[in-house]
Amino acid sequence: MRSLIAAMISLAAAMPLDAQTVPDLSTATPVAGHWTYASMSDGSQATFADAGAVQLWVHCTRATRRVSIAKAATVFAPQLGIWSTGLTRNVAASFDAATGRLTAQFGAYDGLLDSLANSRGRIGFAAGTQPVLVVPAWPELARVVEDCRA
Repeated sequence: MRSLIAAMISLAAAMPLDAQTVPDLSTATPVAGHWTYASMSDGSQATFADAGAVQLWVHCTRATRRVSIAKAATVFAPQLGIWSTGLTRNVAASFDAATGRLTAQFGAYDGLLDSLANSRGRIGFAAGTQPVLVVPAWPELARVVEDCRA
């Protein structure tokens, strides 16, 4: 386990700074697709799917008041860069090769969640050298955040 953590830290330190920076997406065109909201046994979830598959998951675990945001990914990246019209932040992320998801965790009252819910037209997600995902900002995401705060 320690060697895995050391390898992850080394990889993060070796990444060029540009790969860890979230670009300005204010003029980017969102991917065509749709958001879906669902109540779950442990909270709620919103997913964004394009024509091919689900690309983004926003999940509320009500018991812990935690919101997780997961982006479809093929390889590990130490951070998930998140962009909205009001705030941009790089957050620590974990990669699950079995599910193909890169996930970041937030407390239900994190200001970044408000910024995503109130973004004008689009929100974006960047991870290492993988393609940036820009999706429309629809109410389903805000509903999940509010579920975790209730």
